[in-house]
Amino acid sequence: MKRSTSSASAPTSFREGASRPETGRGGLLEEREIDEIERAWPNGLTSRQIVDVFETRGIRFSEATLRKYVQLGLLPRSVRVGRKGKHRGSCGLYPSLVIRRVNTVKGMMAEDRTIEEIQRSFQRFQGDIDSVQKELRDLIAGIEREAKSPRGDGDDAETRRSLEQEIMEAKRAAGELVRRISSLERRISARAAESSASGPAVGGGSDLY
Repeated sequence: MKRSTSSASAPTSFREGASRPETGRGGLLEEREIDEIERAWPNGLTSRQIVDVFETRGIRFSEATLRKYVQLGLLPRSVRVGRKGKHRGSCGLYPSLVIRRVNTVKGMMAEDRTIEEIQRSFQRFQGDIDSVQKELRDLIAGIEREAKSPRGDGDDAETRRSLEQEIMEAKRAAGELVRRISSLERRISARAAESSASGPAVGGGSDLY
């Protein structure tokens, strides 16, 4: 199936040159910010766009660091996608989940986790967690679209409000589920790292920021 390189216009706060809003959790993106970014670029982002997302929010990140994360297996590789129009060539796009993944890596590094621990974490469960999170988000979005479509005279305001409330509760429950799974994954990975006798660990390294 042909993929489009077009995407929704980026929110003003994500554009290069925009003012830098404060970030939460000690310099990491908040969940609501990540959700907004993923909605803005549903078809993926170029390496420059990924860097801009962090730089315009005052978070240090570079294309060299992005490439390093890919080499370490912390991020998926980009996919070459043709540009719209004749003779425009192609560009490399990363899935929008890369923003969430980079944010997670930075959070783990801030907790003084070693690169080996982070790699082990992603090799074990992080890819599955990302997949579950995306599937839940897509499923709820589909339900939300369906709930908003008109259903005739029997579709009264009270019914719509009830559906909206249940959808909001489902979103909160899904978010809490992913957070609990992620927390459990980190604890398991930390335990595995402590009991590992695989040799000296590679330090976190500020060059990976």
